[in-house]
Amino acid sequence: MYTIAGHHHVTMLTKSAHTNNEFYQNVLGLRRVKKTVNQDDPTMYHLFYGDLTGSAGTELSFFELPIAGRMVRGTNAITQIGLLVPSYDSLVFWKDRFEQLHVKHGDITTYAGRDAIHFEDSEGLRLILINNNGEEIPAHWSAWGDSTVVQQHRILGLGTVEMTVRYLDRLANVLKDMFGYAEIARSEQEAIYQAVAGQAFGEIVIKQQEGPAEKYGRGSVHHLAIRVNNEDELRYWDENVKQRGFQSTGIVDRFYFKSLYFRESNGILFEIATDGPGFTADSTIEDLGKALDLPPFLEARRAEIEAKLKPLD
Repeated sequence: MYTIAGHHHVTMLTKSAHTNNEFYQNVLGLRRVKKTVNQDDPTMYHLFYGDLTGSAGTELSFFELPIAGRMVRGTNAITQIGLLVPSYDSLVFWKDRFEQLHVKHGDITTYAGRDAIHFEDSEGLRLILINNNGEEIPAHWSAWGDSTVVQQHRILGLGTVEMTVRYLDRLANVLKDMFGYAEIARSEQEAIYQAVAGQAFGEIVIKQQEGPAEKYGRGSVHHLAIRVNNEDELRYWDENVKQRGFQSTGIVDRFYFKSLYFRESNGILFEIATDGPGFTADSTIEDLGKALDLPPFLEARRAEIEAKLKPLD
């Protein structure tokens, strides 16, 4: 039986690619590893940030939608994104950095059993820095040497992802029974699941909350992508998704990886994505994220696409 190797990426919505680019590169110190477009709507930017090469499990990605309205928080949504940092001292460093740069943040606290600090980007996206405390990280993660953040405190990759839903058991059953996540904590209103035992890089917190669903807007999370090794595994999961009664998109070739999408019954959108071929498929490591890269099927439309995008750099 195949297993899920952890998070692959998380995709959000931004109103301004320029503001987004400034925050995630210059404040958080992540590398912009791919400047491309939404393949389903190439009039909008799709930006990816991560480690040296945008390794699976380090990627934050954003669709730019200039007409995006204000997000109204609610249930049936992915509500917080965790990012791992090396140590408790790193949290102290980041608290000071947030204060200096006027980033909205809280005090150092705990989250899902780990030291953490909550903060928000300029559009209200809720994020959490989590102390990885020297624990294992995936071997393929590779630090970016030109980060604006000093080496000992740089963000490592994705950590715990929080989902808030009306019906906890429905989502819990998807994670446990279909994907094989282990339940490590459970109460009436909250549960924690891990794809890889003991590790935050594949951890999901589910919170149960009644009330209206989140109103989608800038700062909303579009979907969580989870990792599989290759297309053979992806085909296996496609069949499993369908057998469980969910509607799968079938396998989609995104050029940088292959994936499929489905919604569980609360409405949370999951993507299942392969590790490769990765962002170096059409770029050298040195040039990642600099030019506008388009998948081959959009290359013939480059002039049209570029004419509709505002220059980012």
